[in-house]
Amino acid sequence: MTDTLNEQQRHYNMSRIRSKDTKPEEIVRKYLFSKGLRFRKNDRRYPGHPDVVLPKYKTVVFVNGCFWHRHEGCRYASTPATNREFWNHKFERNVERDAREQKELREMGWNVIVVWECELKKAAREETLERLYNEITNGKEE
Repeated sequence: MTDTLNEQQRHYNMSRIRSKDTKPEEIVRKYLFSKGLRFRKNDRRYPGHPDVVLPKYKTVVFVNGCFWHRHEGCRYASTPATNREFWNHKFERNVERDAREQKELREMGWNVIVVWECELKKAAREETLERLYNEITNGKEE
């Protein structure tokens, strides 16, 4: 399938994609706050600037987009048809960086939890958020 947008339109669309305070992040933060958990958001003191930092539980939460962070086996992790070499290289770097930063956080003693964007779609949202809350408060990684 060919791209229906010209280069300037595509550039404009891609520039509108935010790196923080996305809708999936807001869903997670509102749920955790409603459950009485207090946290810091996008704390730059930690590798990867986790979306949610819960110091009391020594836990960080990353809310990852399936497209940008390559959620394995997910239908939302598609690769654009044009300029594949560029995109594959970019996605590869993203995945390597994510793994390196999560490893650093674990070595610092933090529990790292990743919530994928597709897990926050309406069909699976409640189950995902309950699992996240239990994982944080019980201190277990699943």
